[in-house]
Formats: sequence, C-alpha cells, structure tokens
Amino acid sequence: MYLRLKLNLLNMKSSLLKLSIVFALVISIISCKENQKSKDAENVVDDVPMDSTDLALLELELPEGFKIEVYARGVDGARSMAMGDNGTLFVGTRTENTVYAIQDTDGDFKADNVMVLDTMEVPNGIAMRNGDLYVAQVGSLWKYPNIEEQLGGSLNKELIYDDFPTEFHHGWKYIAFGPDDKLYVPVGAPCNICNRTNEDERFATISRMDPDGSNREIYARGIRNSVGFTWHPETGDMWFTDNGRDMLGDDIPPCELNHITEAGQHFGYPFCHGGIVKDPEFGEEHPCSDFVSPALQLGAHVAPLAIKFYTADMFPPNYQGKAFIAEHGSWNRSKKVGYRIMMADIKDGEIIDYEPFIDGWLNESTQEASGRPVDILWLKDGSMLISDDYGDAIYRVSYDGTELTSN
Repeated sequence: MYLRLKLNLLNMKSSLLKLSIVFALVISIISCKENQKSKDAENVVDDVPMDSTDLALLELELPEGFKIEVYARGVDGARSMAMGDNGTLFVGTRTENTVYAIQDTDGDFKADNVMVLDTMEVPNGIAMRNGDLYVAQVGSLWKYPNIEEQLGGSLNKELIYDDFPTEFHHGWKYIAFGPDDKLYVPVGAPCNICNRTNEDERFATISRMDPDGSNREIYARGIRNSVGFTWHPETGDMWFTDNGRDMLGDDIPPCELNHITEAGQHFGYPFCHGGIVKDPEFGEEHPCSDFVSPALQLGAHVAPLAIKFYTADMFPPNYQGKAFIAEHGSWNRSKKVGYRIMMADIKDGEIIDYEPFIDGWLNESTQEASGRPVDILWLKDGSMLISDDYGDAIYRVSYDGTELTSN
C-alpha cells in the first residue's frame, strides 16, 4: 500500500515536470514570435517612410529640375487658398464645411499646425485684404478682421452680406480682390443648362463690389460656372476659367479660358458654348457671333479651376508671365480627362501655347485618379502651392537647377 502510494506520487511529480517543461517551451515560442512581430513592425516602418499621399506624387510627371512634395496633409477637401501677411495659409472647402488655418512655424516648407479655424456651410471662397480674411459661402460673405492676431483665441467675424442667391448648384464661390481693390464674386448658373436671369440677373455672372459689400455691379455675363480668375500682371485685364455644360457627349462643348477686356461683356451662356457650339435648347435665341469668344477652347469636361500668372524668381526665366491652370478633371465623361496642371503662354492677349506642367494624377490605363488639383498660390520664395480636394492635401512645387547645371 505504502509502496503503491509512493509510486503514484513519483508519477505525479514526473507529469508536473513534463507539463512545466512544455509550458516553458510554449512561453518561449510565443515570446520569440512576439519579438519577431515587433522586429517585423519596425522593419515595415523603416521600409515605408511615406504615406499614400507621398507615394501618389511619385507617379507625377514634371519638367526637369522641378519637384513636388507634400506641404500639408489631413486638409480634408482642400480648395481655395489665401496667404496671410505673417505666413498663415487659409484654406476653404466645398463639402467639408471647414475653414483651415495652416502654419509652417520653422520655415521648412512643411506644415507644423493644421487647425480648424471655423465651421460653416460651403466656405469655398477665401481671400485676404490688409490682414483681414474674407470667407464666402453660397449666399453670404464674412470678414475676419486681423485674422492672424485672432488665432488661438475667440473668433470675431463680421457679416458683409447675406442676400446673394442661395442655390447650391454652382453656387460655391471663388473670390478675389482685383487691382482696383474691388472684391470679385461669381454666381454660377443654378443648373446644367437654363436661363434664370429673369429671376435674378446675377445668375451666370461675375459681380464686383467694395470691400464692405457696397457699390455692387455685374462685371461680366454669360458665365456658366467660373471657379478661378486672376489679373494679367502687365495689362491688369481679368482672365477666368469657365466650366462647359454637360450632357452633350464626351467631346463637346469645350471648357473655356476667357479674357475680359472691358466691363459688361457677355461670354455666351446659355446660348452658345465655347464660341462655337449652339445650345440645343437656347441657341436659336442668339447666334454665337453676339458674344465674346474664348481666348482658348479647352478640352471638354476637363473642369478648369484656378488660373494664376507666374511673376516670381524661383522658376527659370522662360516661365515668367505664363498662366498656370488647374484642370480638376471630368466627373461624367466615359473616359476621364484633366487631373493636371496646365501652362498657357500668352503674348499680347493671344495664347500661343498650352501644354502640361504637371501630369499623372490620372492613371490613363486604369482610369483611377490619385488627386484633383483645385487652387494655385505662390509662396514668397517663388514656389507653387497646389490644393487637392481628392487627396486632402496641399503640395509644394519647387525648382532647383543646380543638379542640371552640374550634369
């Protein structure tokens, strides 16, 4: 009896020893695997230093000597841009209901602070004047006095007007102050194709006014949907882009680059498109010869937005005075077009060349887009900022010819 009990105890100790050894081996294996996972994770971080926004830029084609980098990321729906006197970049949005304030505090051309300045419906239009920020909604305009002094504190803003048309269709604004110190504000056609100027004469126009909203007048008519305009650095004439109507097929009508030579000109909508296409519904009312033809017929559905002239010193001399245009890209064409930055060479009011400056946001074979450029702004050093409401980012384009010189 005693002997049998002793043997049983010995067997139990042996079993417990075996279990201990097995448990120790399991813990050792798990520990090795966890260590390997940690090591693998570190390798992944080391091997992929860029995120998808950076990687998309590697596919872009730029002229030799130019490079494009991310200036600010996480700027959801980034559209219109304006720069404060102290270097704060203000960015409006169309569908995100957000106005951003972005700061590069150490001067390395990488944003350190991306802040939500304010929230409101459709704050697409952004402009600066004498330290004041102007933000345009569809039907309203606000002024933020001395905006950069307000950052980090409670916001003070003043309503300039709230009596513009409220239709959302083409109602989002691009605004800018002209060389005459007037604020220019477009009102798009509230439709694909219609004539509703009998309801409100401001539809399909660009208006201008004093900074306080007074002395308003319609500056140009027959403009379907302009989301970008600027002034020639020498003549002071306004140049603007206009998005052509839809539902006439893939290849007509052309989008437009237009040149205003005097106030009151009419550019054809809704009767004539691109200077050559008589509208099926309204074309019988007026011939195309009644209107100002585009300075350049752009590709159908490319959706031209920003236009800015280059007058800085960073880019080579042959870029001086050229107009850069952001083609946002088509939304309903059977084969997509646009999704690039174009460059127009303008001499004596005539366009003598139009060619890509940055291409590749659209993969032609897969028809997938990695970005949609919206607005263009020049930094003090002469480099270019581009907003992208698809990639939710701001990019910086710079030029360094030293490598070319040394080769």
